[in-house]
Amino acid sequence: MPDPLLNELNSPLAHFSALPLFLHLGLAMPSLYTEIEINAPRSLVWQVLLRKEQWKYWNTFLYDCSPTQPFQLGGEVFLAVRRVPADEEIEFQPAITLIQSEVCLKWVSSIPGFQNEHVFELMDVGTGRTRYVHQENFSGMLARFLLPFIRQDEQAGMRRMARELKTYLEKQDYPVKASKRR
Repeated sequence: MPDPLLNELNSPLAHFSALPLFLHLGLAMPSLYTEIEINAPRSLVWQVLLRKEQWKYWNTFLYDCSPTQPFQLGGEVFLAVRRVPADEEIEFQPAITLIQSEVCLKWVSSIPGFQNEHVFELMDVGTGRTRYVHQENFSGMLARFLLPFIRQDEQAGMRRMARELKTYLEKQDYPVKASKRR
């Protein structure tokens, strides 16, 4: 006699219930995305991105609240975000989930019912040129409810950060560029 549990597990519907509801409905989790091409080598863009204690000189979107705490895989950093330049900073403490030198930095921050993953990717697009990509992926039960309140400002902040990084790196007097010429 066939095992009813085995037949139930082999049923196409058995796998349906194991997937998150948003996949059943064909809904992807919300995300934000921006990219920009920077006239600087990927190694230099990576250096500037990882030196969070220097963000105060060029970045009006993300702030370093603990300059002595480096990005370390599995570690946490203490940061703040200012979506709109005149707004108050919102502090958060993400966990670093990926550091792939000169390629990718990821961190995740969460509160009950809401998770936010920041992904920074760098790609060579020619000699001395880099494509900078910043993506935020939102998940959790509250993501669809919270995102409409922050989407526009968060997207604007991400774009502002990309432009500021480009401007900072393309300046002729950037210290790392000057020291590399010596």
